[in-house]
Amino acid sequence: MSRPMIGRTVRRLRQERDLTQQALAVRLGISASYLNLIEHDQRAVTAGLLIKLTDVLQVDLARLSGQTERQMEAGLREVLSDPMLGLEAVPENEVTALAASAPNAARAMLTLYRAWRVAREDASGIALPSGRRMLLPTEEARDLFHDRANHFPPLEALAERIGAELGAAPAELNHAIAERLRQRHGLRILVGPLEGALRRHDSATRTLMLSESLPRESRGFQMAFTLMLLEGTEAVQVAIGPPEPSSTEAAQLIRIGLLNYAAGALLMPYAPFLAAAQALRHDVEALAARFGVSFEQACHRLSTLQREGARGVPFFFLRVDPAGNVDKRFSAAGFPFARFGGSCPKWIVHRAFDAPGAVRVQVAKLPDGAAFLCFARRVEGPAPRWGEPAPLHVIAMGCDIGRAGEMAYADGLDLDAAAVGIGLSCRLCEREDCRSRAFPPLEHRLALDPAVESASPWRFERGRG
Repeated sequence: MSRPMIGRTVRRLRQERDLTQQALAVRLGISASYLNLIEHDQRAVTAGLLIKLTDVLQVDLARLSGQTERQMEAGLREVLSDPMLGLEAVPENEVTALAASAPNAARAMLTLYRAWRVAREDASGIALPSGRRMLLPTEEARDLFHDRANHFPPLEALAERIGAELGAAPAELNHAIAERLRQRHGLRILVGPLEGALRRHDSATRTLMLSESLPRESRGFQMAFTLMLLEGTEAVQVAIGPPEPSSTEAAQLIRIGLLNYAAGALLMPYAPFLAAAQALRHDVEALAARFGVSFEQACHRLSTLQREGARGVPFFFLRVDPAGNVDKRFSAAGFPFARFGGSCPKWIVHRAFDAPGAVRVQVAKLPDGAAFLCFARRVEGPAPRWGEPAPLHVIAMGCDIGRAGEMAYADGLDLDAAAVGIGLSCRLCEREDCRSRAFPPLEHRLALDPAVESASPWRFERGRG
């Protein structure tokens, strides 16, 4: 299975540090000619050399491995393929060159395109009945978590300090949190019917009401969230840092997301959780049982283990509903999510809805040769009342195929034979023989012939449409 090359990333980082090829090669313990081959993508980088490069160049693995550039390239391809821009086909080498050599300009382009999309939709009449503009603070919040690799040291420090003061084992942590809420903050904690909510904190009466429909692990999480809400204001503000969010809605979304992060860090302390994840080979159900949390909570925590000097496996994480809406998305693994359209119907994420309670596994191979070990499971929330459907989601995670040996989900798989070719989305995918294709690619003309019935729903010719 092919491994993505990182030559242009290494060359750019070396030049930013004013290092010659000879100087960098000496520090790495390799010849200058071998480094030259790496920088021109004529040699792959071994795992050992990759670790040396992170140390010498003082960068994290996600940045060095080219994951950031691949994510940016995916976004640029989406932008430059939009027919509303009226562009000729942009050569692939121009896209990769822009992402590698001018990442700040590329990020600015993506930001401007996103703003233009919002303005275009609003101008087309997408507005609230009251006439108020429909804003998208969700994108601003997602960008903050993505830019920080979903890891926030101030919140980790807060959770570790409180956890040390509680001094409780995982099985007793919920009780310890409840006692701290009662004794330090004077809260009464009640469990019972709660119409239209799962948690309600009334500061005036010092009451925390939890819905009786919540399972034990969710009640524990809601208590941990409330504790962080009461004690974590300063740490959350430090974690946000400058600049301030652009709107009240975005600020609230970000703060709630960070409080959720802090609650998870309290229930699943960094060092013990990382050690357990490695020992259990990232079997999420076993991890959830050990720490008394839900499958989703354990998955979310796995996506945050990017502490300098004690990194876990870089994962991507997402939560999707049956309609294909993604309401949570993080990508430490560098998986290039399509930001402005749907995802590939062949991806395991969409098939996991058919297997309640089972973890589905897939080796997903992208058109650029990058491959990921993906796993997904359907989760179900409590129905609000009889006759109303329970909320369903699929929680999905994945890591670069090079880390598959650290995953229990890879056991028994022939990683090469099991690979399934997927795309980012149908409108960007150029696979010609896909029977699952929903739309033709934007960059090519349709090939319509009434005399031929193709196995693929859409046939197309190479070249800009």
